[in-house]
Amino acid sequence: MHINLRMILSFPSSQNRKENAIFQVMKLQVNLKNIFVEATCLLYVMLFVYAAVSKLLDFENFQVQIGQSPLLSAFASWVPWTVPLAELLISALLIFSSTRLWGLVLAFSLMFMFTVYIFIILHYSSYVPCSCGGILEKMSWNAHLFFNLFFVILAFIAVILRSGIENKTKNKKQFIPSVKTMIFSCFLGTIAVIVLFVWSEELMHYSNPFQRRYPKNTAELIKQLDLEYNSFYIAGFTNGRLYLGNYSNPQILVSFDSSLKNKRIEKIDFDPKSIPFQNVTLSVRGNYFYLKDGRVPAFFRGSVKDWKITKKLNGMPNFTQAEPADSTTILFRNNSGENLSNVLGVFHSENKNKVRYNRFLLEKQIDGIFDTDGLLMYSEESEKMIYLYYYRNEFIISGKDLKIDYTGHTIDTTSKAKIKVTAVKDGRGKTMSAPPLVVNAHGSVFKNLLFVNSRIMGRYENKKRWQHSSVIDLYDFNRHSYLLSFPIYNIEGDKLKSFIVTDTYLYALIGNAVAVYELKETIKKELKSEVTKSN
Repeated sequence: MHINLRMILSFPSSQNRKENAIFQVMKLQVNLKNIFVEATCLLYVMLFVYAAVSKLLDFENFQVQIGQSPLLSAFASWVPWTVPLAELLISALLIFSSTRLWGLVLAFSLMFMFTVYIFIILHYSSYVPCSCGGILEKMSWNAHLFFNLFFVILAFIAVILRSGIENKTKNKKQFIPSVKTMIFSCFLGTIAVIVLFVWSEELMHYSNPFQRRYPKNTAELIKQLDLEYNSFYIAGFTNGRLYLGNYSNPQILVSFDSSLKNKRIEKIDFDPKSIPFQNVTLSVRGNYFYLKDGRVPAFFRGSVKDWKITKKLNGMPNFTQAEPADSTTILFRNNSGENLSNVLGVFHSENKNKVRYNRFLLEKQIDGIFDTDGLLMYSEESEKMIYLYYYRNEFIISGKDLKIDYTGHTIDTTSKAKIKVTAVKDGRGKTMSAPPLVVNAHGSVFKNLLFVNSRIMGRYENKKRWQHSSVIDLYDFNRHSYLLSFPIYNIEGDKLKSFIVTDTYLYALIGNAVAVYELKETIKKELKSEVTKSN
């Protein structure tokens, strides 16, 4: 048998076939790795470009969302620009082969920071804000977390594969990102997010840059009731009932149970005789009610059991506002200061020296009358007097002895009253020559919490919310901190006139209606703070 040597030489040996097979498998593996890396890059480019463009096209809304973030509120001036620009830059790096590896490292780092951000919001934040917009708008925060984790894992694998490929093609002395680089970036990203969180919380609560936070589930409207007239005012809340006085009929109180049912009408049993009443109002506190008129002046006390006047508090001076601290102690404001300026005082019906003033509590800025105008309140639970200025970002906290605890500030920036005052023609008085800028319109206090209806819109806020509601800012005056804000919505176009807060509900007078809001756990948990009572 003749063997053709040329044929033998033309067939590869078994060793050659094995090497060829290995080469083909390696080539296929490299191709698969490249396909995975390029697919990951493409997904990231699509995600980042879409997210960045969505943010920039609706930049104002995105800035509002950042302003409401528990982690980034204080940095809403620069973060909304930084994030989309970083996403676009990383997308550009992912497009070009020469920069693709570093683009993947940066994409991994940024997505890892986003993941840590969501984890902190879900487990350590005081509240969970609304979800972000764009492609993830319909996702819950938990779904968003898993979505991010998926992309983090994709980027991690892609970096390992890409770095393995580049290690074979580039000089070994050249730095190629590896697993150590990824771990280091995870560490730095986590530290950065934690620092931002702690720093933002400190700034928002204690050095607020006039940015409000609107957590979900703060107060829910339960019921509203048409009173038919707008002459009602809130007289008080006691023993589970809300009491409303009526300027048109000063001896009548209308009351409801806590859910605005079981209406009652109480008539004060009192014969004023020859007392020249001019502006009578009623207050209900604990087991007593008070009938008062600061122009006479007159101050009477009675029991809520039979609604009969039982005592006149003799020696009470004229007053423009008065709040009972207990059955024998009245905190009041009048115009007995220099040039008829406002001054705060305390009246003790059982003391020999019944009236005592603290003429240094109210700080004069312009005239001492209009610039110190405000709302006098008292917290029975903490035994604190609170005076909230109308035209500046300030309130005063003191004991019922008028010894000042501290001067607090609301979060807006109006530190000086913006009013114009002129003397009347006869020179005996003053008047405002232009509408004033009202900063704090209404307020209420319960335990350690001060609720303030502000009239000033903050930074990065939704304008529609301000058009259709009255915003309430919440402060803890024990911790000297701002907590949160929530809206009380208009009723038939009418805004909030006044309100009162209990441990469970907020009652609001809005136009001709009274509305009850249930306070949710976000607010109620703040009432659990230790209450510091005055000595």
